[in-house]
Amino acid sequence: MRRVQMKDTTWSQLLGMRGQNFDPRRAASDPAYALYGALASTDGPMVLAQVGQSLDGRVATPFGDARDISGPDGLAHLHRCRALMDAVIVGVGTVKADNPRLSVREVEGRSPVRVVIDCHGELAGDEGLFHDGGAPVIVVRSDKAPRKPLPADVIQLHRHDHGLCPHEILEALTDRGLHKILVEGGARTIARFLDQGLVDHLHVCIAPLIIGSGPSGISLPPIRMLSEAHRPLTEVFSLGSDILFDCRLGEKEAPSGRPGKKISVSDNTALATAEMG
Repeated sequence: MRRVQMKDTTWSQLLGMRGQNFDPRRAASDPAYALYGALASTDGPMVLAQVGQSLDGRVATPFGDARDISGPDGLAHLHRCRALMDAVIVGVGTVKADNPRLSVREVEGRSPVRVVIDCHGELAGDEGLFHDGGAPVIVVRSDKAPRKPLPADVIQLHRHDHGLCPHEILEALTDRGLHKILVEGGARTIARFLDQGLVDHLHVCIAPLIIGSGPSGISLPPIRMLSEAHRPLTEVFSLGSDILFDCRLGEKEAPSGRPGKKISVSDNTALATAEMG
């Protein structure tokens, strides 16, 4: 595990790196460059997904409280990711639950364009991000949704059987000159981009707390065997208050290891016995 200690000079260099070549030799000696260099240097297209979760994989309590999961270093990391991207995507549920600003107030840099996926036109227009004086807002909704006016650039897309298509969302953002995209939440939104194979880097930031119940950070379609699981090439970084897994989904996956063992699970007691035995 490599410890990231961000210096002001390093961060300034990263902010100015767009379009430059990534230097693997510097990455070998500088953990901060190793973590952020590829994100900073590319012109895109690139999709980064970020999940901040507890030790037991929760992103909120059952009652929706998610504000204090990430520690101060995890929060600074999230804001660095925002500063290196052109746009940040969240689902309408995240806006309604958290009222996020989606800014980079914890670090130096430019706040990304804020994109809200609101398939059914649930936003009223009085939400905080429309009136906080921050970066521009884009709302993506179905062409069948109510055409209520919003103080934002509204993109209307065809609604497919499973909702709005992530590919078409990215294409619409590319048409607006937005090539480097951070998919920040919530869990269903991240899962849709992951399931379509559109995510290049997945950052899973783990904070040292146990919530015990509540929604999970990533929820993909079920698999039968562990041999079917994603095993991305991963590097682990200590941010200080949080631990970060940098999963490179755009690269060749790691080998699956030994064959899995089938366990018949009929109820939670059987699962607990299998885990503890």
